[in-house]
Amino acid sequence: MGELKKLVEEGKIRYVGLSEASVDTIKRAHAVHPITAVQLEYSLWTRDIEEDVIPLCRELGIGIVAYSPLGHGFFAGKAVTESLPTGSIMGSHPRFNEQNLEKNKVLYSRFASLAAKHGCTPPQLALAWLMHQGDDVVPIPGTTKIKNLNDNVQSLGVKLTPDDLKEIIDSVPISEVCGEKDDAVISKYSYRFANTPLKQ
Repeated sequence: MGELKKLVEEGKIRYVGLSEASVDTIKRAHAVHPITAVQLEYSLWTRDIEEDVIPLCRELGIGIVAYSPLGHGFFAGKAVTESLPTGSIMGSHPRFNEQNLEKNKVLYSRFASLAAKHGCTPPQLALAWLMHQGDDVVPIPGTTKIKNLNDNVQSLGVKLTPDDLKEIIDSVPISEVCGEKDDAVISKYSYRFANTPLKQ
């Protein structure tokens, strides 16, 4: 952070952001130089950052960049309405393995019905839900198709009331999501366990 602060002072960069940072790392980094944004996984089926990172970021005035806002494509129908590509790495993801996926499909079906009620697609509703979490939350959905990009932009027009937001949350209870958010090898490096070492 000290080196990044120098780069800001030299005019070589404007802002500093962190990715997958622990609460302690965010606090210590922000004390050296203001952090502009923190990027973490955040979607309807991965909401753990609501417990610790989001409150801290709001306290410090840091923006939240939500990656995998469609749950690695799940809320766009990946492995539900369309097959996973042959050899896709998602086949080994705990939430997409055969046993868990069958249970998670129930969540997708429930959510898709809710999207139809709002006159939009499931990915549009998932993105709209995220954008209603606060002006400081910015989802970054990835896509390889122009059609999906255009469809994602349309989520900006989906207006949700507080009652709608509760109904959406109730349709995807975290307690009913089957499978860990990462496989065992990666999960030990998640933001809660991987802290930046103290300066020696």
